Amino acid sequence: MTDTAPSPSLLDLAPVIPVVVIDDAADAVPMARALVAGGLPAIEVTFRTPAAADAIRAIAAEVPEAIVGAGTVLNPGHVDTAVAAGSRFLVSPGWTDRLLGAMRDSGIPSLPGVSTTSEVVALLERGVTEMKFFPAEAAGGTAYLGSLASPLPDARFCPTGGVNAARAPGYLALPNVGCVGGTWMLPADAVAAGDWARVESLAREAAALR
Repeated sequence: MTDTAPSPSLLDLAPVIPVVVIDDAADAVPMARALVAGGLPAIEVTFRTPAAADAIRAIAAEVPEAIVGAGTVLNPGHVDTAVAAGSRFLVSPGWTDRLLGAMRDSGIPSLPGVSTTSEVVALLERGVTEMKFFPAEAAGGTAYLGSLASPLPDARFCPTGGVNAARAPGYLALPNVGCVGGTWMLPADAVAAGDWARVESLAREAAALR
């Protein structure tokens, strides 16, 4: 009998999860390859554009080293679309019991979003210990999130929203933060120009934050 090692937590794959807003699905594969080459394998493609599902599908099919997921998941329909496209994780900016149920029923890891202590407690009550903290900077930043560590030690977070290269180390130093989400390794001009070497370089810097 062979023991199977448990899968690593999504929060432990890399210090940063790139948050991708993609307008042209043709960019998905070279972008994903650049991010993976730079050391950021977990990639969140947000449902903010019509190209999202096609982008997820392309990355899942052509970049097997990537762990592609869907972000801005707002309803059970998004969950179904994400799973059908090949998503390996789900991220939402907030949650309801209906959305949480659909995310759980999907059978893949998820990070429901929270921004208040009560929301964190409610998820802990439902057995959820890994969450997205959003919008991180607007909701209180490192001071707020750090203050949750002692009273709510079982909760771990991926803060996203206003997190950049300068702010990320402060979040990553907190005991209840596993990783952060951000877009700074995907500057709009680099993506527009197809400058994937620059994206890879920025990804490598982000991967070295911890």
